[in-house]
Amino acid sequence: MSQSVDFRKTIYELVKENPAVAQVMQELGFKDITNPAMLNTAGRVMTIPKGASLKKIDLDTIKQVFQAKGFEVIE
Repeated sequence: MSQSVDFRKTIYELVKENPAVAQVMQELGFKDITNPAMLNTAGRVMTIPKGASLKKIDLDTIKQVFQAKGFEVIE
């Protein structure tokens, strides 16, 4: 079964569905993703594209990393 990551969902939803998403995001520079308080507050309204914009991380790079780790990226 392949994994997918839907960029329209909140980070909270994605991590609850698949905790591996948090590991990939942490590698990409989203250090706060491992903080349960941040995940439960900001993560409930933040999507990956919004987070990428705030952290100034290239969205295409994020897509490539998820794809390299076996995720199907849904936009």
